[in-house]
Amino acid sequence: MGRGAGQHGGVADLLWDDVSCFFDPDLMGSLPDLRVPDASVEDWQAVLDLVVARGWRCQYSEGETVLPVPRAASVLSRPADAECPYLRVWLALDALAIFRFLDDEVIDFDVDLRELQGQERLDVFCGFLREIGRHLGKPVLMDPQGGHERPVLGFDVETDRVVLLADPVVM
Repeated sequence: MGRGAGQHGGVADLLWDDVSCFFDPDLMGSLPDLRVPDASVEDWQAVLDLVVARGWRCQYSEGETVLPVPRAASVLSRPADAECPYLRVWLALDALAIFRFLDDEVIDFDVDLRELQGQERLDVFCGFLREIGRHLGKPVLMDPQGGHERPVLGFDVETDRVVLLADPVVM
């Protein structure tokens, strides 16, 4: 194959110089919101299965308690007042995605933009979004922190790549 983690056919999905404004913590907030809309319990389970199949390092916890990764149905059926469960998935040694099991209709996670600086990290990030999107056959969208439903980039199912969904901010 010869593809890098964030490359499609040997060409990067996005170029750092074109999108660096969307990875500026001062403009976007350091923890942008990532989501797969129109999801289901089965989609959540598919993500859990993908993490295991790809061998990504992960850690599941409820509050401060680290536990084995459960089935999605059991996590999503927890009482509303239970501690929020998290799944931490390392994209690279020091780049982390944190999935929050808040809703069975939206797969919700975030990343720390300070860990995703430069073309190499952008390629890893795009590869991660592409893996999830391909596996689910659904878009994976990134909104500014707190800017729900205003995606700036995301995995597009039809083009099978991560694309810009907003005009870059000119500095």
